[in-house]
Amino acid sequence: MIVVVCVKQIPDPADPGALDPETRTLRRDAKLILDESDSYGVEMGLQLVDAAGEGEVRLVSMVPRGEVSGLRTALAMGAESAVLVSDEALAGSDALSTAKVLARAIQRCEPDLVLTATESSDGYTGTVPVQIAELLDLPSVTFGKEIVVTDGVATVKRQTEDGYDEIECPLPAVVSVTAGVVEPRYPSFKGIMAAKNKTVDVLDLAELGIDPGTVGWAGARQEITDIAEAPARDAGEIIVDEGDAHERILAFLDDLKVL
Repeated sequence: MIVVVCVKQIPDPADPGALDPETRTLRRDAKLILDESDSYGVEMGLQLVDAAGEGEVRLVSMVPRGEVSGLRTALAMGAESAVLVSDEALAGSDALSTAKVLARAIQRCEPDLVLTATESSDGYTGTVPVQIAELLDLPSVTFGKEIVVTDGVATVKRQTEDGYDEIECPLPAVVSVTAGVVEPRYPSFKGIMAAKNKTVDVLDLAELGIDPGTVGWAGARQEITDIAEAPARDAGEIIVDEGDAHERILAFLDDLKVL
């Protein structure tokens, strides 16, 4: 079984100066790291391949400057290879442009299953997984918390507010994985050393057959018009227990409609 996992390499969230004031987008000229939300997809892919007894996990990513730091982390976890799309014309790509590029790269891997995060930690659109599925004309299941593959059919427990739905769909399919549903493994020293020699195919738009005028700033249908500092949190209420603290806490929770 070939499982393709879309992984995003993002600026370190701990860096407070990552915004470009001119483009109102994140700077991506420093070292990039693996988006934590994608590590769950990598882990789930590895577990599915282990359960199948054969196959491999392949990674697909889109990033500037041919950056591979985040990819190496996923490869060290156990993924076998990666396809990396890097082209200056991709700067400024919106969600749909990103989906077009990833879909074209995914096709080269001929997957049985495509896994993604529900959304990236630096974009939060949550639309790319279903766009990829539409472009590839594949079934799509979102918010997967558990996946079992049997005889070419994926059974997915789809997280909902009230529990989960159980969905069956034929393979190949695209499933977005909810963060926290598995415990991503830590790369071992052996895995880290092995990752240095694993294949990373770096492709540009021409090699994917994509017109540069349809992606990046030229093809963007979304625009960030303004950025602002997040408002400071208001100070919380301090309750001094004078024998009635439990009643005041219950009243507070009742006002929030959580009781």
